[in-house]
Amino acid sequence: MRECDEMDLLGKGITRRYKWIIVLWVMIAGIFAYFATDLPTILGGDGFRTDGQFEKVNDELTDSFDFPESSILLLMEKQDAQSAEGFQASMKKTIESIENLGVTSSIQSPLQDENLVKDDVAYAVLSFDESDITNETKKIKALIKENPGQSLTGASIISSDINKASQDDLKRAELIGLPFALLVLLFAFGSVVASLVPIIIGVVTVVTAFGILALIGGSMELSVFLLNVVPMIGLALSIDFSLLFINRYREELATRSIPEAIHITIQTAGKSIIFSALCVFIGLGAMMLIEIDIFQTIAIGGMVVVMLAVVSALSLLPSVLLLLGQSINKWTLIKQKRNDNGKWRVFAGFIMKRPVVLALLALIVLVIGILPVRSMNLAIPDTEALPATFESRQAMDTIQEEFKTDEGSTVYVIAKRENGWKTKEGLEDLNELLSEFNQESAVASVDSIFKATNIESPEKLFGAIQQPESKEKTDPALNRFIQGDKALIPVHLSLDSSSSAAQELVNEWSQKEWSHLLQFGGQVKFNQEIFDEIYEKVGLCLLIILGSTYLILMIAFRSIIIPLKAILMNIISLTSTFGILVWIFQGGHFGIPESDIALVLPVLVFSLVFGLSMDYEVFLISRIHEIYQETGDNTRSTIEGLTSTSKIITSAALIMIVITGAFAFTGVMPVKQIGVGIAIAIFIDATIVRMILVPSLMKLLGDWNWWMPFMKKEKQIVKAHKAS
Repeated sequence: MRECDEMDLLGKGITRRYKWIIVLWVMIAGIFAYFATDLPTILGGDGFRTDGQFEKVNDELTDSFDFPESSILLLMEKQDAQSAEGFQASMKKTIESIENLGVTSSIQSPLQDENLVKDDVAYAVLSFDESDITNETKKIKALIKENPGQSLTGASIISSDINKASQDDLKRAELIGLPFALLVLLFAFGSVVASLVPIIIGVVTVVTAFGILALIGGSMELSVFLLNVVPMIGLALSIDFSLLFINRYREELATRSIPEAIHITIQTAGKSIIFSALCVFIGLGAMMLIEIDIFQTIAIGGMVVVMLAVVSALSLLPSVLLLLGQSINKWTLIKQKRNDNGKWRVFAGFIMKRPVVLALLALIVLVIGILPVRSMNLAIPDTEALPATFESRQAMDTIQEEFKTDEGSTVYVIAKRENGWKTKEGLEDLNELLSEFNQESAVASVDSIFKATNIESPEKLFGAIQQPESKEKTDPALNRFIQGDKALIPVHLSLDSSSSAAQELVNEWSQKEWSHLLQFGGQVKFNQEIFDEIYEKVGLCLLIILGSTYLILMIAFRSIIIPLKAILMNIISLTSTFGILVWIFQGGHFGIPESDIALVLPVLVFSLVFGLSMDYEVFLISRIHEIYQETGDNTRSTIEGLTSTSKIITSAALIMIVITGAFAFTGVMPVKQIGVGIAIAIFIDATIVRMILVPSLMKLLGDWNWWMPFMKKEKQIVKAHKAS
């Protein structure tokens, strides 16, 4: 009763003050649109960062062992017209010119290091004392711009290019998705005005969300992937909500005045929108538990845009409809038949007659989709996230291919000893630690002060340290590997840094009781911490999503069975989606290059789609529940509910598919996978699940669908209808 009163008050408030609400929204959208233009420049990094030993060791390497804050790679390739001497001269000229710029802290040159030269290819490592090297990179790019065969790559360059690619992808996706969405809306509503309203609501929602996120980005680092994920969620959800709202409004408008139609629509469709948005909001919010930047920033961005989508759908949208009045049907291009549900009624009747066979067929199709999941390979996106057309991607691929830089993995170990390492006992302890690492079969080699000075004995090295005549030789190595109570031990593995074996090994070392305090860093440790954080938190994340969704649906439908059934079907359909994604991307089908599945995809798609799919569940079951309360007949209510909502659910799903599926044409691989994943999941949900499995199971379970202990009043109403 209280819920109805609140929706009633909302409806009355909007019908009285709709012009002021529109003015307020125009002001809000205008203000935040100003800030939104800064968002692309604020976003930085791929978001794969978590607090742990990796970060602490990185800080120690920079602070204590003079590792650079950041570095980039300069690739230099010999041109056909160049002689060997000419290539050597061009390298020398470029490196000297970069040195003269005065922006680097050091340069590891191929002119001095033969390991950086191979045949007609060479590269230099440019190091910097700053973490933000945007301006420095611009100067170097300008310097080498006219030099053929020379290009820059590295983490910061690739991150910047991913940002640029994301902006280009967003424009491309909008150019593809929005016209198709408008076309679907035109077929759903018939009139141009009614079709344009959801698009306008969606654009206002996304622009406002971008502005808010730009302000948030001033105090925390946000991932570049927000630039694609927020419009993907915001446009799809806003247009979906608008579609459901306008459809119900036009139904009511046939028999009521405009204010009354808006009032009833807010109480009915508005309630469904709130419940479905709450499911999406909780799904995204649960990702905050995973303490990795990309999950937390996408969760923040997603929750902001979902909240705005609900507010705009329940305030701006009805206000615009009140302002338009009967003009909502202006410029009708496709005439809508008043009773055009005949085909859907026949379809619903077909389902009711064969529930067992159709339910089994649907489950068999879903299980076939699930099978490839067993071979899913999850990976942290790296250079391969960029399209192959980008110069930084091509340069990194060349360096890795020519110099095999990705074959080995280095674990940076920092060992602490209370009394320092420069004593005889300290060097003996250090030698024992090195022996322990060397005994591991997966260790290819270990760098140390002993190797750097060519003195293998701790006693001899201690003696050399004490001798003034040998200090000149030992001091550089000593400073490189020992600083105060800290010793640096670079351990080179024969395993790939992304392999599970490497991660298991470094995790085992981290858990082991050592003779001294050891901390581990390097790419392997980074990968291990990222994977472990997800695996440790994902169970709790899913528990929150499933538990809260169950409670929301139980309250919405006053049923124990329906929420359980919805959750089980969602889990099955989403698992089938992941299997199809494995087949497409890992299998390299449809002309897509073979690639591992982005680590964020299963969690993100599950958290997001689990809520989005409830959008249709709430809309369909709400109508079935309304009719069941009126008639007490489960079969009839299922037929009528399916008949009245099938067209609009199909249209809503099609819009969601074209908006998210448009990102399949983007170049950034993780974004492509997320877009395709959401589109496939929504397609499966709106067809196999919502159109076949749900009505089949509704028929098979009969009145048990609505079983809810202690709900005596509703049971009496249903019994009265049956008796009459």
